[in-house]
Amino acid sequence: MNRTELAAAVAAKANLTKIDAKKAVDAALEAIEEALVANDTVALLGFGNFSVVERAERQGVNPSTGAKITIAAKKSVKFKAGSALNAKL
Repeated sequence: MNRTELAAAVAAKANLTKIDAKKAVDAALEAIEEALVANDTVALLGFGNFSVVERAERQGVNPSTGAKITIAAKKSVKFKAGSALNAKL
């Protein structure tokens, strides 16, 4: 499901126009993004948690040459599904 399909599904379930549903989906995703950029956790009870994790610098191997390379440290987004979502899966 892509963003357009998600907006259409929200429109159908919430009895909204597709334009209003797209605005709502975009606003929700933007709010999640802003919280993660601020290094905050987004907890949606019954659905799951979005959080930021820091990945340490590590050694890797270039597959084409076999040379060792250093992979830089970075921040990444982690999603952990909630118990209600896991139960439905």
